[in-house]
Amino acid sequence: MMPEEILTDIRTMLTEIIGVEYALSLDIGMDTSFDADLELESIEFVKLSTMLADHYGNRIDFVAFLADKALDKIIALKVGEVVNYIAGSLVPAGALDG
Repeated sequence: MMPEEILTDIRTMLTEIIGVEYALSLDIGMDTSFDADLELESIEFVKLSTMLADHYGNRIDFVAFLADKALDKIIALKVGEVVNYIAGSLVPAGALDG
């Protein structure tokens, strides 16, 4: 799955979470910050985690992804970091081997 497709999926999920009217005023892209730009609350991160699990299944573990980060890194987290994490997680085992 290409990062552009993943970004589209995440953009759709975030629009549902934050509301269409608020999302229309934003250009959600790879450099969009979950905190500064989207102002996501912790409960909304939980909702995103649930939506990611529903969409991608056990192939990604968003909670583990966040657990590996310090609080300041979570606060500074950008959409592109999540897109890249998901893209890397969806690569079949051995696909990157020479």
